[in-house]
Amino acid sequence: MKAFGVTDNKITSFVEFDKTQEVAKERDLLVKIEGVSVNPVDIATRKNIAGELKAPKILGYDGYGIVEGVGNKVKNFQVGDKVFFAGDYTRDGSYQEYELIDERIVAHAPKETSIEKSVAMPLVTLTASELLFEKLDIDPAVDNRNKTILIINGAGGVGSIATQLAHLAGLRVISTASTDEKVKWVKNLGADLVVNHHQDLVKQIHDLGIENIDYIIGLSDNDPHWQEIVELIKPFGTFATITNLRESQVMDLKQKSVNFAWEWMFTKAKFKLESMSDQGAYLEKLAVGLDSGMIHSTVTKVFHGFNLENIKKATELVEGGHMMGKVVIKA
Repeated sequence: MKAFGVTDNKITSFVEFDKTQEVAKERDLLVKIEGVSVNPVDIATRKNIAGELKAPKILGYDGYGIVEGVGNKVKNFQVGDKVFFAGDYTRDGSYQEYELIDERIVAHAPKETSIEKSVAMPLVTLTASELLFEKLDIDPAVDNRNKTILIINGAGGVGSIATQLAHLAGLRVISTASTDEKVKWVKNLGADLVVNHHQDLVKQIHDLGIENIDYIIGLSDNDPHWQEIVELIKPFGTFATITNLRESQVMDLKQKSVNFAWEWMFTKAKFKLESMSDQGAYLEKLAVGLDSGMIHSTVTKVFHGFNLENIKKATELVEGGHMMGKVVIKA
């Protein structure tokens, strides 16, 4: 079968190659891929490759397709089901014709929503859901109107869905955006207020009449905003992030007794935790939300044709770092 992979840390190392098609065993599904999405984790993974690999590494951590085989312990899916998922970092990704994926991190695809709109959403929705409902411990079933959240990089992939989910949970949502187009984008997704992350966040938020913020999510480089985060976060508030801290010191949050949390969407599958099935449950809810219109897909660019040229073009767009929303490749 056809697969695409990289052999070193350069984008020019993407190659098409033949791979032996695998057989589904135990809890695995064999999925014929019909669509993929490109995420920053694809770029980060490639750039962290040291030297030249003996065999191409298959990236891709959003997938949509049809189940063509099931393992003998599969409980929730059957051949012919349309599914979508984010994937497992320890296994080959979705840049291939057929992918093996554990059913516990898979969901039935939306019935009324297109492939491209659906496949844009799994990884970012799982990341945003775990950030909000597990790391920040927000309960969407209670009245959260007196709680404020700041989402730094609100127009990006994760930010675009985090803004929606925080709005649906009833919080007062402040998202950052740096252009008129992105300001309009995050407002349409549910941001109550928008500030520019290229300007002084403290001054902008204080000018809005807000002294401190209950929750802050860092979705871009935290270092340029670290002192702003430390100043803005409320005592006993929570800061969570998906990016590394290079110069910033977590101990700066100590005097405010701030809770600090990392989010890496692949942890549950990597360590085969019982909670990995939560990801399938999150995605089943996402499918319902997309079909009902409660959740809006954040796809903004679609490439047609699952080939080497389009994988490179889509990767270049995401790697540029200025994307609003998500980039998808449809087979």
